[in-house]
Amino acid sequence: MTIAPPRSTTDARRVFFDARPAVAAVDLSVRIGGLTLANPVMPASGCFGPSLGRLIPVTELGAVVTKTVFGTPRGGNPAHRLTEIRAGMVNSVGIPSLGAAGYLTGQHPLYLALGVPVIVSVGGHRASEYAPVVRDLRGAGDAYELNVSCPNLDRDGTDIGSDPDAIGKVVRAVRQETDKPVIVKLPVLVSSITDCARAAEDAGADAVCVANSIPALPLAPDTRSPLLGNVIGGLSGPNIRPIVLRLVWLASRAVQIPVIACGGIETADDALDYFSVGARAVQVGTASFGRPFAMVEIARALQERCLAAEVAVLAELIELWRD
Repeated sequence: MTIAPPRSTTDARRVFFDARPAVAAVDLSVRIGGLTLANPVMPASGCFGPSLGRLIPVTELGAVVTKTVFGTPRGGNPAHRLTEIRAGMVNSVGIPSLGAAGYLTGQHPLYLALGVPVIVSVGGHRASEYAPVVRDLRGAGDAYELNVSCPNLDRDGTDIGSDPDAIGKVVRAVRQETDKPVIVKLPVLVSSITDCARAAEDAGADAVCVANSIPALPLAPDTRSPLLGNVIGGLSGPNIRPIVLRLVWLASRAVQIPVIACGGIETADDALDYFSVGARAVQVGTASFGRPFAMVEIARALQERCLAAEVAVLAELIELWRD
């Protein structure tokens, strides 16, 4: 289905809510632990809020992923928090959070109203902080994504997600607090993505997300001073896609649990690239800032590709390429 570019935000909203997606003759579903998603497209944490539900038909997504929830409120990093460079976008938002209690009362009802599974992103500065957040969330959400890899929380460059032992500790503690699906979001800069993915799987994770943004330090060209208030941030966008493709390829061959790909996905072709190297689902981040409809376009295009190829499930389309 071809949709002409809208002339305004109001026109855009009307186009996407009035347009009818392709007939649901293709099975795009993906299972993560005990949770079944209608299709494999979802937002990346930090790149989606419930207010976007007024603009796009969120029910055409497989799930939504919340902004990362910490145990206590936090204000995020100092300005500036975002900059564009030739290599993409670098953000240093620092993950503002209302805390677990604030999320339950102020945000979770809004996510629930969207009508699709809600994956709650959980954060912490230390391995011991994740399980208490999950406990304080009191079962809210359909699954939990453990953000052990945000590159712009601290300046020392360390990530819990780069240490397989720490990953195992986090997952085992969280697993004692919930029987809902647990996803571990891994970083890019690791000595072995396979060791990290296996550590998550061995500890009881139901999936891994590969990967987060890449630690970066953008400088102003005229003064050579940091462009970001926190000095460092996370590089994202299409230029990191080949890097993350390799990591997804490696991780998917190391574990039996699903691998969710996140990195530079803008189109259905990008998603199909990730599926071809072993991903089972995709998260869309930076693309949504410029094109809020990107996720819906990808979900619809995946179904159309399958219909055009006369296959009943997405996996059959991937197998056609391999044959």
